[in-house]
Amino acid sequence: MIPPRFDYVKPGGVAEAVSVLSESEEPKVLAGGQSLMPLLRFRLAYPDVVVDLGGLDELRGVRDEGDALWIGAMTTHYEVVRDPLIAAHAALIAQATGTVADPAVRHRGTIGGSLSHADPAGDLPAVALALDAEFLISGPDGDRAVPAAEFFADYLTTALEPEDVLTGVRVPKLDGWTFHYEKFTRTAQSWAVVGVAAAVRRDNGAVAEARVGLTNMGSTPIRARTVESAVAGVPAQRDALRRAADVADAESAPPSDVNAQADYRRHLSRVLTGRALAAAAGI
Repeated sequence: MIPPRFDYVKPGGVAEAVSVLSESEEPKVLAGGQSLMPLLRFRLAYPDVVVDLGGLDELRGVRDEGDALWIGAMTTHYEVVRDPLIAAHAALIAQATGTVADPAVRHRGTIGGSLSHADPAGDLPAVALALDAEFLISGPDGDRAVPAAEFFADYLTTALEPEDVLTGVRVPKLDGWTFHYEKFTRTAQSWAVVGVAAAVRRDNGAVAEARVGLTNMGSTPIRARTVESAVAGVPAQRDALRRAADVADAESAPPSDVNAQADYRRHLSRVLTGRALAAAAGI
């Protein structure tokens, strides 16, 4: 299908991008295009202007900021998976990103694009929640930082305004923690039926602390705080972690669709959370 007509702008900097977005009635930002282009082709989006951030090298790469990592919004999935700083300090991001779609998509798609699209079946939003990431946004009134817990507002809806540009993500270093992303799909390279992002800090043979994010268990990604409380202090043993994971779906409101019914998703979330916690704990 042929997309609707729109103007195309390739800005020279973030300030110019924000200016163009602010002056438009129905603007759209183009990052890697893996989410936007299908919407345009199927005429599910009708922008009057598309602002292409592809030329903004300032939004690419990863840098060490002391107690956190800055990941530019235009950094591709391929680059994220292979970055040594991410591997050393936030390996959960690389693990989950490596499961996104297929190599062709990972070479074009960007971390900022995936997070801005905010599909609850996407892998990275739940990871951002589990890691307490911050979203760095430039808008007409200047720059601001939005915690992940406040970024995902509803289905495909975020704290981003139409005139805003997501410039990067700040991820606290979790040195001493271990991670695992567990994902169940009907076919290879498809969206997750359910996914679990788990981070674990062990101490003296027990789980001292854990963080859990759930994929496709509601209209937004879910931070499973009930299971985080249940697992704190539990021996780092497979059976104990599985029992703690029985409350993994407590905060969720999973959908029923052609891929799975809500009750099956609840069952999957408990099983996969137990597996993810055990794998993250190294058992």
